[in-house]
Amino acid sequence: MTLEEVVGCNITDTKMDTVSQALEELLVAAQRQDCLTVGVYESAKLMNVDPDCAVLCVLATDEEDQDDIALQIHFTLLQAFCCDNDINILRVSGLRRLAQVLGEPTVDNSEPRDFHCILVTNPQCQPLKCQALKDVGNYCEESRCKNQWIPYLSLQER
Repeated sequence: MTLEEVVGCNITDTKMDTVSQALEELLVAAQRQDCLTVGVYESAKLMNVDPDCAVLCVLATDEEDQDDIALQIHFTLLQAFCCDNDINILRVSGLRRLAQVLGEPTVDNSEPRDFHCILVTNPQCQPLKCQALKDVGNYCEESRCKNQWIPYLSLQER
């Protein structure tokens, strides 16, 4: 491994950690302001009704979800819709971490929410303003400039 590869890896790892932290902050802020839609069907329905309100679509999977054909088809359709409507899109792994960040109750008898798709919206009347939204948006834009149209993040357990 060359010095450039070592330094490049460290910079990339640091950038990923920063963006992961920004994503978590954004999700919490959006949830507090009621600007978060959780679930594949709920997100698709909202984007169909008002695509201009969506600013970020987070598609989350873990290894066990890779063989779920129906979920992969939904993701393909959501990705195409987001690309056609200039909505930032981000693929992440770490469904348990998303549940922790968004305060998913751990009650056994309740149906767990579907964290495979999380849509951050920005209502026209009271726009969501936070540095985390800008940071995640910049990361998505930088990725597109590098021909990585759907950037990927791995959320780490804490």
